[in-house]
Amino acid sequence: MKKILAIMLAVLMVFAICSCGKKEETQTNGDTNETVVDNNDAQPADDGEDAQPADDGDDAGETDEESGTLVMATNAFFKPYEYYEGEEIVGIDAEIAAEIAKKLGKELVIEDMEFSSIITAVQEGSVDFGMAGMTVTDERKESVNFSSSYANGVQSIIVKEDSPITTVDDLFGDAVYKIGVQLGTTGDIYASDDFGAENVIQYSKGNEAVLALVGGSIDCVIIDNEPAKALVAENEGLKILETSYADEDYAICVAKENTELLDQINVAIDELTAEGVIDAIVAKYIK
Repeated sequence: MKKILAIMLAVLMVFAICSCGKKEETQTNGDTNETVVDNNDAQPADDGEDAQPADDGDDAGETDEESGTLVMATNAFFKPYEYYEGEEIVGIDAEIAAEIAKKLGKELVIEDMEFSSIITAVQEGSVDFGMAGMTVTDERKESVNFSSSYANGVQSIIVKEDSPITTVDDLFGDAVYKIGVQLGTTGDIYASDDFGAENVIQYSKGNEAVLALVGGSIDCVIIDNEPAKALVAENEGLKILETSYADEDYAICVAKENTELLDQINVAIDELTAEGVIDAIVAKYIK
């Protein structure tokens, strides 16, 4: 009995020692985890601050306005308002936008895209504003806000020199004509309303519509007067009708929620107008 008791006692002591060892190990690991989080002597928080992950995250999410740039969406095939000289986009809108950016203490960045994509880009916030000889219309006002007008435009009609279309009234007569327009422009909107979408042929760029006219696949092109002048000068056998199709105001479009930028742009336009800067820029391109 004494031997049996001695063996049982030894077994119990072994189990007790093992249990204490495991408990001590678990407690030590728990202390180590807490030290990583709480021990200031180890300075884990300072190491993190040195790495500045939070600041890096802020930089990554920084907007163009905060970073000192102002991004303008345009369609650079609308001479003299915006067009290419080499690889640079120049023109009335480009210069006025640069002056506005200067007033706001920003650097202007211009992104060229299809005209019909400009309002979408502004709405989505991938650009700050749109400026492309854009006319203020009730339909567009449903999607974006517009600045004060900075220029006036005229919608003109380009025809071949021997065209039976001699005045705007001829388009409203009994004869049915195929009318070329640039997609998304007011020429597109007005012509579709007046003559039916089935008689309006849409092109991505104004010069594409004019080439179709030269080729005989359409009867006329409705487009803004100043670009019309440039396109007629570049293509023989064309002319602009003396009577205009529509008169309109050009303005800058801004996202509806970006009222602060809209106010800043309006102040800049007012100042540039008072200073004679806008008139000087327009006169530089339109004699």
